[in-house]
Amino acid sequence: MLSGISIVTGLGLAAGALLAFASKVFHVDVDKTVEEVRELLPGANCGACGYAGCDDYAAALATREVKCNLCTPGGSAVARQVSEYLGLPFEDVREKKVVLKCSGNYDTSEYIMDYEGPASCKACNTFYQGRRSCSHGCLGYGDCVKVCKFGALSVDNGLVVVNRALCTGCGACVKICPNHLFQLTVDTSLVYVGCSSHDKGAFTRKICTAGCIGCMRCQKACEYDAIVVTENLAAIDPEKCTNCQKCVEVCPTKVIHSYVQ
Repeated sequence: MLSGISIVTGLGLAAGALLAFASKVFHVDVDKTVEEVRELLPGANCGACGYAGCDDYAAALATREVKCNLCTPGGSAVARQVSEYLGLPFEDVREKKVVLKCSGNYDTSEYIMDYEGPASCKACNTFYQGRRSCSHGCLGYGDCVKVCKFGALSVDNGLVVVNRALCTGCGACVKICPNHLFQLTVDTSLVYVGCSSHDKGAFTRKICTAGCIGCMRCQKACEYDAIVVTENLAAIDPEKCTNCQKCVEVCPTKVIHSYVQ
């Protein structure tokens, strides 16, 4: 009995000594700058900065060779803190928001097939491009809601809704949507086209009453050349758009939406 205890105790001591030795041999000095810059970042690990996560961006910042304003979720406040800590020039963050390029809810489009697979947009999309009459539309399972770390997305009446006040423009929803319905745009751009279908107008009218029909009324009404209809779908250039809302007023299917109060 005692010999068994002695053996176990001896093995434990030997293992502890081995770990202590290994920790000294393989010790890697951690750059304090990286640690402290990492503490200034929000920790979203969203990749909006172009790096794999906050750790990688902090390591890059520590070299003082990258810009301090790449963290969209952190905004200008974080950019200022980082620039002051590193002694680099401050550059304001051009904050971004996402818009959903679809208006097809339960009232404007319908389900034409039954689907009994996993409750996932990605899975449903593999089933003949989804269950909706419009193969380009929102699938409504909320894969985007699950990856949003800021609670900016929800599903209402079969369609994803963006809470603009909570959106940080991290782009996680852009990456996961199988139908590529999210578009990142500058937060000063308040008018957007809620459709992504390039189908002809006559066909769109049959499958969704809130789809773009390519009538070009919006393009003709815009005095700033900010909106162009290409292949039956209107698109707004946020750099030219003044949020005047004339396109919103003339759109016959009400597919152009505005955040302007």
